Amino acid sequence: MSALAPLQLRRHEDRRVRQGHTWIYSNEIDTDATPLKGFQAGDQALLQGASGRPLGVALVNPHSLICARLIHRDGTEAVGAALIEARLAAALRLRERLFSQPFYRLAYGDSDGLPGLVVDRFGEHLVVQVGTAGMERLLPEVIAALDMLLQPAGILLRNDTAVRTLEQLPVYTRVAHGEIPEFLELEEHGARFRVSAQEGQKTGWFFDHRPGRARVASLAAGCRVLDVFSYVGAWGVEAAVAGATDVCCIDSSGPALALAAQNAALNGVEGRMRFIEGQAGAEIQRLATAGERFDIVVLDPPAFIKRRKDQKTGEHAYHKLNREAMAVLADEAILVSASCSMHLSESALLEIMQLAAAQAGRTLQVLEFLGQGPDHPVQAAIPETRYLKTIVARVMSV
Repeated sequence: MSALAPLQLRRHEDRRVRQGHTWIYSNEIDTDATPLKGFQAGDQALLQGASGRPLGVALVNPHSLICARLIHRDGTEAVGAALIEARLAAALRLRERLFSQPFYRLAYGDSDGLPGLVVDRFGEHLVVQVGTAGMERLLPEVIAALDMLLQPAGILLRNDTAVRTLEQLPVYTRVAHGEIPEFLELEEHGARFRVSAQEGQKTGWFFDHRPGRARVASLAAGCRVLDVFSYVGAWGVEAAVAGATDVCCIDSSGPALALAAQNAALNGVEGRMRFIEGQAGAEIQRLATAGERFDIVVLDPPAFIKRRKDQKTGEHAYHKLNREAMAVLADEAILVSASCSMHLSESALLEIMQLAAAQAGRTLQVLEFLGQGPDHPVQAAIPETRYLKTIVARVMSV
């Protein structure tokens, strides 16, 4: 096997990597010693400190701000099938310890030592997303390892995310193995769901909010629940199954709400659920004007802050949404406010909620801070792997 070309860091730029982080930014590279233009997207390189000391094998993309991602610290040769298989096997062992049913995120990128790779498991079907050029180059090894470990009935490549455009990768969706039905099925907290892996958001389902949905279900008996940005009804259906008397789902997508209605019927709770297609803010205001008040309101919006430059406008959007929700909360109601924006801290989200409550003449009593489920483990040295924040609070009149 030929030696890997070196990729050398500038002086004093190796501390973060030595402490466990795996991302290398283009301005950290000594481009005089090892020009980035000498690499093709997806190449592997031997990452070195300024002294020439090897730091491990990295996947390189000279077109990206994160120009390299460390995948193996102990080796000096290109990684391949053996490492991919070992990392996926380790990820599978963890999920099998955590969950009694095969519905979870099987691989979560850097946290599982597989930078840029996401694999969601829906029983005997898998949905794969690749977000880095290096992992795209290793995709045949990924598919082979998944087939060996799980013998799935089908593997879908859902490679249509925006991050691929930033990596200058082609956007596509295709079946890589076996067959993928129109709808995949899963179970969570005693509820059953059908999702569209080929047409829905992300991989078709958001496994990361499992802890939040469990908490809402535990509080839902006898309550009126408003599920904003409901998608296919995960929060709302589980609340209804847990005994909520009236659940209202709001989403801008007609097809998503149609699936939410099917999921309600699948669980026998369609008589206690209603579905509103429209923009969240306008529909919340319409409900408030109609005098509707809810005991639990769930706000699970898309990421309003996708890049640092979106910080100000994104924080304003989160504040506006939480402010609008105050108008439909009954006294002593529960507000569940979530953010999947990596660039919004938990403390910033709490500050936004507190300001919204104060402006509405309400007080906020925080009950719980939640995050992503354990199938999205946080790599302690990579704070970016902790992206999901969910705050559960009681809202009371002053």
